[in-house]
Amino acid sequence: MNQHPVGIFDSGYGGLTVLKEIIKKLPQYDYSYLGDNARAPYGTRSFESVYHYTLECVKWLFAKGCPLVILACNTASAKALRTIQQNDLPVIAPDNRVLGVIRPTTEKIGDYTKTNEVGLLATAGTVLSGSYIIETQKFYPQVKVFQQACPMWVPLVENNEHNGIGADYFIEKDVKKLLDQSHNIDTVLLACTHYPLLKDKIKKHLPGGVQLLSQGEIVANSLADYFKRHPEMESRCSKQGKLRFYTTDSTDDFDAHAATFFGKSIHAEHVSIE
Repeated sequence: MNQHPVGIFDSGYGGLTVLKEIIKKLPQYDYSYLGDNARAPYGTRSFESVYHYTLECVKWLFAKGCPLVILACNTASAKALRTIQQNDLPVIAPDNRVLGVIRPTTEKIGDYTKTNEVGLLATAGTVLSGSYIIETQKFYPQVKVFQQACPMWVPLVENNEHNGIGADYFIEKDVKKLLDQSHNIDTVLLACTHYPLLKDKIKKHLPGGVQLLSQGEIVANSLADYFKRHPEMESRCSKQGKLRFYTTDSTDDFDAHAATFFGKSIHAEHVSIE
């Protein structure tokens, strides 16, 4: 049987937190994960660069046999997804699909809030894109989204400092900036796939009764629903329970960091995209 895995793309390691939840929900499928670590982080890069890099990686995953690619990266979802879907897919692979993490999250976010005020913690790129505000308005016009960029959080995680006391300083500062925007925020969304590793520290700085959401489980449930609604795509995805990991940078580095995000040791293969 030919392998036609579901492709999972991220600029680095963070998408592994999404993949982990997808596998819990849908363990029967094959998955190929690609981390563009050589060009990470994407959060501070221009729209043009993120689009260019993301499209290259999507094409690479298509060439590996993936009929469906999920951008498990908020920055790529915010800055590249729509252009790829509208302009590139009809030309390069009209029968394939590329999905992101923002739409499935915003489709559900209104179900969690009672005050209709939601806080968003994200990278600067995701905040500047305004994607969460735009998409949430489509599904829940009554919900107001307050955003806070957290530029130090990804470096803390990737340098394995997320459990240290230094992380508390930046987390407390950014959470306070978010909550100062409104005292009625009752739901906070972690709109970066690195941030679940900081969840326990973030909770310490949230008032009681404020929910803290990460995206992995939401995206996994959304993919299961997508397959039900699109049996023509579901039938194209192979089901041998196989996993493959690829990185554009050092495999030793990737394997060491990835274990933290994925929860168990993995062995990645090095690839060149450019």
